[in-house]
Amino acid sequence: MEVYPAAVSDDATKQQERHYFLLSELQTLVKDLPSTFQQRLSYNTLSDLALALIDGTVYEIVQGLLDIQHLTEKNLYNQRQKLHCEHQALKQDLARKHKDALQSCKSHNLVLLKANQQTELEALDVRIRDEQKMMDKKIVAEMDQKVVDQQNTLEKAGVPGFYITTNPQELTMQMNLLELILKLQQKETPAGKF
Repeated sequence: MEVYPAAVSDDATKQQERHYFLLSELQTLVKDLPSTFQQRLSYNTLSDLALALIDGTVYEIVQGLLDIQHLTEKNLYNQRQKLHCEHQALKQDLARKHKDALQSCKSHNLVLLKANQQTELEALDVRIRDEQKMMDKKIVAEMDQKVVDQQNTLEKAGVPGFYITTNPQELTMQMNLLELILKLQQKETPAGKF
């Protein structure tokens, strides 16, 4: 099949028009960001981002990453809630056990029983705190891994500004870039330009 120069020229013109449109939209959206980040987003960076967005693939990637993140957050939240419910049940069981023991206790053993119950209650509190701390560390580690996965995916997709980092300023910049991409996607989707 032969490619006619006019068809190639039309595609190139359409791509260039789309690039200019996306770049213009990005420049408008950047104005909503704090000035410290506006200064870091050069014309070249925005132009490169517009080029990466031309075919819509990056929108799909970002949406997929967002869906995965939401599922992960929901799953971790449910795990945390389940642990919390288990801890509440343990506390209730221990309180019931202590109440039953107090009712059947002889008065001369009451001081010893109360001391033992206090020790049991403190041990349960320590166990609960330790398990909650372990769960919270697991949640943070898993969310940190999701960030690394997202950075890696977007870097491989050729989205400018994305690479694996833990630098808080760079992470904030990447979050701002994602916000720009999502806002641009929302602007485009209803208009049927996607």
